[in-house]
Amino acid sequence: MYKVGVTGGIGSGKSVVCKMLQEHGAAVYDSDRHAKALMAESAHIREQLIASFGPDCFICGQLDRKYLASKVFGNEAALQKLNAIVHPAVREDFRRWAEEQRSPYVVLESAILFESGFDSEVDTTLAVMAPVEERVRRCMERDNASRDTIMSRISHQMSDDELFRRAKRTIVNLRLDYLEDDVQQLHKIFCHEANL
Repeated sequence: MYKVGVTGGIGSGKSVVCKMLQEHGAAVYDSDRHAKALMAESAHIREQLIASFGPDCFICGQLDRKYLASKVFGNEAALQKLNAIVHPAVREDFRRWAEEQRSPYVVLESAILFESGFDSEVDTTLAVMAPVEERVRRCMERDNASRDTIMSRISHQMSDDELFRRAKRTIVNLRLDYLEDDVQQLHKIFCHEANL
């Protein structure tokens, strides 16, 4: 199965691009959504989280994501510990999921594709980009968050320059009509590459 990794910073529109690829027939694995599900449902991960971050990770058996976020935000060692627990499980889950798909190709959507090493799981990579001001505007509207909050999140993510350097392909998301045309072309390319 041919695998495409799609990434991009907050507000870039990577989820929009993935949704469009899905509409063209690709199967999409949202790594963030699956990671949350695995943290909530896997007994093995639950044990590791409690051992590393304490029993307060769970309230009445439910993962307390705010508590966990407060433990790792701005704490590189704690974040690395969390990633060491979650990333191998997501990687294994993605491999299993990809084997079950019957689409022309599969997409691994991940905001931290390169940082997590998930790019080693895919055959090609695509970075979705947009100007910072446009990303801030989208996020402020979508998340009802302040400009400072969004800029702080952006500063903690890989820069567009670095994404451009590392990704095999890039796409700029400025206007929906242009984006649809670009995604259609990418879909044809991915289908072609999948059949090589």
